[in-house]
Amino acid sequence: MSRKRPRLVPETFGSKRQQRPGEAAEEFPKGESGSVLRALRELGELFPRRLFQDALPPIALKSQVYSLVPDRTVADRQLRELREQGEIRVIQLGFDCDAQGIVFTEDFRTKALESCRGWPFEGTVQKFLALVLPACGDLSFQQDQMIQTFGFRDCEITQLVNAGVLTVRDAGSWWLSVPGAGRFVKYFVKGRRAVLGMVRKSKYRELSLSELLGRQAPLSVRLGLPYHVHDLIGGQLLDIVRTTSGTLLRLPET
Repeated sequence: MSRKRPRLVPETFGSKRQQRPGEAAEEFPKGESGSVLRALRELGELFPRRLFQDALPPIALKSQVYSLVPDRTVADRQLRELREQGEIRVIQLGFDCDAQGIVFTEDFRTKALESCRGWPFEGTVQKFLALVLPACGDLSFQQDQMIQTFGFRDCEITQLVNAGVLTVRDAGSWWLSVPGAGRFVKYFVKGRRAVLGMVRKSKYRELSLSELLGRQAPLSVRLGLPYHVHDLIGGQLLDIVRTTSGTLLRLPET
């Protein structure tokens, strides 16, 4: 089975005209085959920084990247290359074993430093960013690695957890995290459920893309409809159906 899916690029990514009140949102026009780096930048434009008082780095999900770079083999390869080059960091978001967030390394570093400024663990976070971040692109870290390779004490690892830079994976193992990511996860899960509900309640359990994007988002969709639509398409939670009248989003048959 092909791993490719149609690529959709919302007009809100660019500097095109603003939608007038009451006007239906336009279709996502087909875009040229872009790179993962470009996709991450476009998704970053959709991330609602003000919702989090600009305390979080823009977070993209791997599923969203797949909606913009439909060849998953190509997307995975480019993501791996960006990790190896130190351009991005991948974080485990927690609500699903496959839910991985992607942030630019410099954004991660900046927000981690801002979040710990003035706290007792500030020095420990600075040490982590200086020693661990440039040397290890892993998604998780082991106790032996942190202590023997990077010279952290148990109490310092605890400080990193308290700072939100690490979260507990299991005994003696931690995921890389973003300080304050819990609030993002809460909004994301509620918003995903709400957008799926909008499609589920529609006739034949399908909705045109233009109609969906033109609707007033429920209050629970704090991250914005386009942000969630990319996740639902790339995560294959909604099927894309091309018709002569436009693109339909349909719940997969179960």
